[in-house]
Amino acid sequence: MTEPTPISLILVDDHAVVRQGLRAFLETNPDLTVVGEAASGEEAQRLAADLAPDVALVDLIMPGMDGVMTTRQIRQASPRTQVIIFSSFHGDEHIFPALRAGALSYLLKDARPAEVAEAVRKAARGEAILHPKVAARIVQEMQGDKPAGVNPFTELSEREMEVLHLIAAGLSNQEIAEKLIIGERTVKSHVSNILSKLHLADRTQAAVYAWREGIVRKA
Repeated sequence: MTEPTPISLILVDDHAVVRQGLRAFLETNPDLTVVGEAASGEEAQRLAADLAPDVALVDLIMPGMDGVMTTRQIRQASPRTQVIIFSSFHGDEHIFPALRAGALSYLLKDARPAEVAEAVRKAARGEAILHPKVAARIVQEMQGDKPAGVNPFTELSEREMEVLHLIAAGLSNQEIAEKLIIGERTVKSHVSNILSKLHLADRTQAAVYAWREGIVRKA
């Protein structure tokens, strides 16, 4: 009888020790084979295009191209490749953008090795695995179970209110950075904080929220 072809996967993490640890464990499973490693989103995109692996295990926070953009680029380069986000972060500003970018599964780095291997197997079959904290947050979002009575004037810092006002005015991150004389990376951090604190999915929702709540007129 012909042996089934092992599931091929690539590891995407800017920390070599993390990649080495994952490879060492995953390759103890005869049905899994690591065909490549990438330390950046750019490398991951090239690997996906060249190798078309079954699965990509992707870190979320990386310098340069982050895990969300990396997921999008992998899926474009190799539509057959299923992406598993493997991260220490599970805030709304991380979960929802990653899933919208095309990630199938979302694991936290406290997962047991056997759970990671099983997530890879399921991803190869097109089946999703979500960390319980992530799954609970998605269910809450679908049910509209969001914290009530969020007051942006107390939740947001003065700088975050300025950024929200400018988002509502239609400015890009670069334009906001120039207007406030701060770095674009700092603007991105403020935007992430705003989305997390107000339980919003993206900057479009933030702009709508600002207009609806009268923040544009009051700021």
